[in-house]
Amino acid sequence: MLPAAGEYHVLNLDELSPVAVSTLSNSKLADELAGLKPKGLSIVGKTETENIGVEKIIKNILAVPSIKYLILCGKDSEGHYSGNTLMKIFENGVDYNNKVIDSKGRKPVLINTLAEEIESFRNNVLIINMIGCENTYEILNKIEELRKKGFQIHENINMKSAENKVLNTNTIETVTALEKNPDNVKLDKEGYFVIMPEYKRKTIIVEHYSNNNELLHIIQGENARNIYWTIIEHNWISELSHAAYLGKELTLAELSIVSGKKYVQDKA
Repeated sequence: MLPAAGEYHVLNLDELSPVAVSTLSNSKLADELAGLKPKGLSIVGKTETENIGVEKIIKNILAVPSIKYLILCGKDSEGHYSGNTLMKIFENGVDYNNKVIDSKGRKPVLINTLAEEIESFRNNVLIINMIGCENTYEILNKIEELRKKGFQIHENINMKSAENKVLNTNTIETVTALEKNPDNVKLDKEGYFVIMPEYKRKTIIVEHYSNNNELLHIIQGENARNIYWTIIEHNWISELSHAAYLGKELTLAELSIVSGKKYVQDKA
């Protein structure tokens, strides 16, 4: 069982599948490779960020001792440079703050990963640099080549040691989400909002009222995100439950414009 949730495909976890593939920013390539189900491929998925994305790769590969090779392919994510960060982990390791040395990424700090995990990852996996390659045929050939090589890497492998050094995620509390209704929204001292989609213009109009029903502001925008952040930046909302409620209702209003179905605030 893989410990880290994420957007990836699990094909095989047995000893006949020693290859993991990260397609970096190219999610379509990951889907395509998964659909072809080549022999030797264990896990394939994208890795877009230089911190959380890289951490998930480390944890998932350490959780599957049969994985011996990690292919990096696809276009590297600009700004994040997750591919470059993974290469630098193998070349340079991390500093005392778990920052990947010489990574081009904006914030290549592995906060949720132990130094021992990083070292186990470096010592037990061989990285294959195909960054920039999006040719399915070439990638499949490399997977087959590595499958035939089997486990002829790192004579000093000690996977039992690596497994013991994986951070115990059971110590992190998992909370089950409870069903909540808009009735639980607290009265906001900054007032309330009335949401009105304009279907012909494909625009959302939001009126901001004081709790004395005085109209304070009118906000309009083409999507929920822009309106939501405009309200937050102007400090026109102060209660967390109200903010969550507003985000939900704005999203429903936007979806109603897309679908053509009538929006009624609070479903009243």
